Amino acid sequence: MAKKAGDNSGHPQTQADQLVELAQEAEPFHSPDGTTFADLAVNGHRDTQRVQSKDFEGWLILRFREAYGSIPNSTALQPALKAVEALAKRDGPEWKVHTRIGGLRDKLYLDLGDKTWRDVEIDSNVWRVIDEPPVRFRRAAGMQALPTPEPGGSIETLRHFLNVRDDNDCVLAVAWILAALRNTETYPVLALFGEQGSVKSTFSAVLRALIDPNAAPLRALPREDRDLFIAANNGHVLAFDNLSGLPAGIADTLCQIATGGGSSARHLYTDLDEVIVHVACPMILNGIEDIVTRAGLADREIFPKLEAIPEKRRRPGKDLWAEFDAARPKILGTLLDAVSHGLKQLPNTKLNSLPRMADFARWVTACETALWPDGTFDAAYAGNRDEFIDSVIEADPVSLAIRSLTSTRTEWTGTATELLDALGQEVNEKVRNSKSWPTSAQALGNRLTQAASSLRKTGIHITRDRRGHAGGRFIEISRTNADNENVCLKG
Repeated sequence: MAKKAGDNSGHPQTQADQLVELAQEAEPFHSPDGTTFADLAVNGHRDTQRVQSKDFEGWLILRFREAYGSIPNSTALQPALKAVEALAKRDGPEWKVHTRIGGLRDKLYLDLGDKTWRDVEIDSNVWRVIDEPPVRFRRAAGMQALPTPEPGGSIETLRHFLNVRDDNDCVLAVAWILAALRNTETYPVLALFGEQGSVKSTFSAVLRALIDPNAAPLRALPREDRDLFIAANNGHVLAFDNLSGLPAGIADTLCQIATGGGSSARHLYTDLDEVIVHVACPMILNGIEDIVTRAGLADREIFPKLEAIPEKRRRPGKDLWAEFDAARPKILGTLLDAVSHGLKQLPNTKLNSLPRMADFARWVTACETALWPDGTFDAAYAGNRDEFIDSVIEADPVSLAIRSLTSTRTEWTGTATELLDALGQEVNEKVRNSKSWPTSAQALGNRLTQAASSLRKTGIHITRDRRGHAGGRFIEISRTNADNENVCLKG
């Protein structure tokens, strides 16, 4: 039985008291969302774990055995952990805890994920491997180690492993990686769609292995929002494989995650307290067809085109990964060189125009001259935006009908009901009877809201205001002609 020591009041300590006292050696703290952590000293390095984790519980049991020569009772352990958690929330310092990528002031930190918990510190002059960063990292199950980066590489080495269509598509893929190597609240979505044989899954796995390798690098897309947020909370990069469809609700959740979103749930089904999970992750989506058609997500999408690999050029996956693993240290070093360069150039980097993902575009523009001539990324990104606008419009029968209407009439103004009738004349019966066609004025109004952003980029503007004695809402459609003058389309 464990020895009991007295406290300051002369009363004997219980095992729970002793456990709480020993836990203070790990300096428990809380993150901004209230989650409690502790810094364990393991083999000479700092190992950050949640207080309510098996790792911290195991550490505390072993520490108790070292101090008192026995194993604590299970009845003492759970109350002690709750007390440690309460003290960490009330008295402990607040630290932000990161997964794989972190930032502090003007520096970035990349967790290598190795057994000694080393990190790469990146500033505006250089990157270096360090033993103990000033920021805290956590590691979820499945997280794997990155190689120790090496200098002296070239971005052309990475191109060898990417079966992209042309140089612009390679630039887009590297731009996504550079964005994913930054600690921010907004990330682009990399969408890879193409025919069978274009090795989309391998492409996705290669990109993830450069930043956030995992035992399960590619996953099926979850059906529930809750599962998406859990996945985003336990990894830096989300990579979903072989998509065949994207429900509207899931598309909205992916958009939230790409731009920093939160999810709440009850801590326990019998508990009224909420647990808030806030995440922001870079994502990869791949499939045979481009299913990213909702404008909110499409606006955050970049999609390099992949080239199908002829049979005579294919090689065993084992050989590909062996070659890639040998090249990975210098590829990572090259990317870190670009990130360091970007930190130096960012304060003085300005864009001629601001796209939807302006922070992403400005960041890659700041990094690009470490890899390519000035303006390379802007040219590739502008062409990519034009392509995805066309793809979003082509996938939406309402947008296509509006485009057809504006090409045959010079003016249109009317109610949503009148517009629904007018658009119905621009499509065939099969489209009007499909599930994708709105069947009411209200449904059309919702679809106009979704389509407005993409159509505006092609010069078609949709506005709605209230007019008339009855206060009815009218819709006006205007088109920008070659002289940049608006032409009003009235019914």
